[in-house]
Amino acid sequence: MIKHILSYKIARRILYVIIFVAVWQGIYMMNLFSEILFPSPATVVNTLIKEISDGSMIIKTSYTLYLIIIGLLVSFFITAVLVVLANVSVVLKDLMRTLISVLDPLPGIALLPIAILWFGIGKAAIVFIMIHSIVWPTLLSVMAGFDSIPKIYREVGQNIGLSKIKMIRDIYVPAAFPNILMGIKNGWARAWRSLIAAEMVFGTTGAVGGLGWDIYLKRSYLDMPGMIATLIVLMIIGILIEDLLFSSIEKHTVKKWGMVI
Repeated sequence: MIKHILSYKIARRILYVIIFVAVWQGIYMMNLFSEILFPSPATVVNTLIKEISDGSMIIKTSYTLYLIIIGLLVSFFITAVLVVLANVSVVLKDLMRTLISVLDPLPGIALLPIAILWFGIGKAAIVFIMIHSIVWPTLLSVMAGFDSIPKIYREVGQNIGLSKIKMIRDIYVPAAFPNILMGIKNGWARAWRSLIAAEMVFGTTGAVGGLGWDIYLKRSYLDMPGMIATLIVLMIIGILIEDLLFSSIEKHTVKKWGMVI
């Protein structure tokens, strides 16, 4: 059954892509725009294949993925520590809520000047921006999930003598996992946008970067086919993360447990 649903989903997306490419080709053939500004799908595909073949696209993609993996790992560790602290004391929980209210609405890219002054131009500043973008939405979702846990679950944990750490690990995390997963997905999305934006800004200073830097550089050379090719790679990565990683986690956890996000 799942295979049929997955096949249907893939078929729909392939159909959407075919329609989009057909419309794109139709507009191109109408010569409404200069070819420099509006290249044909074939030109973009050839550019993408060329950059994959010579390894340049693979190197830039690997660097970007390397940065976001570091950002995610550090951010999830910080979030876990903050969650534990928030459940140790009411005062600390109130402090966390205040920090979330103040910092969560603040765009990560707005902290870029501070990051440059503190860490210089390089991956440390980019990771700092990603940590800010990931920690607060993830922490908000986790705390909201913990607050929604039925009181009887807490009472059962207390009655059997669970410590604070074991209460979080054995009761809070499984019960609030749909919220935790949603927080991780939101954190990933915000981190991905912040990473690409930060790389584009660092491109103006000549720092070596990944896909964001590549977009900026190609814009400087009016390489529209190359820009669109890089955007396609960004979209493919986003789809793969959503469909392969998060959907797989969701299928083996919240759906298997009968939960709904």
